[in-house]
Amino acid sequence: MHKYELAVVVSAAIEDDERAAVVEKCKALIERFGGQVTNVDDWGKKRLAYEVQKMKEAFYYFIQFDAESTAPAEIESRIRIMDNVVRYLVVRQDEE
Repeated sequence: MHKYELAVVVSAAIEDDERAAVVEKCKALIERFGGQVTNVDDWGKKRLAYEVQKMKEAFYYFIQFDAESTAPAEIESRIRIMDNVVRYLVVRQDEE
């Protein structure tokens, strides 16, 4: 098992409960592919560095999880088609 972090940028144009549902769906995807969520960090609403899909602000979430090396590709392929996800990225955290 390796340690990963999923960064998800969620649209600010949706309601709080819809935004929470997007985060829960991301966590469910991680667990579906054999991962185990260890921490969810909510950074709140931040200004984007540049305009994306005519939006200037979005909500940032960082989800740390442990998973096999095949899981990140599967997770990214599912998140790619999710509504209200502006940007996403899975990175492997260094083992210390």
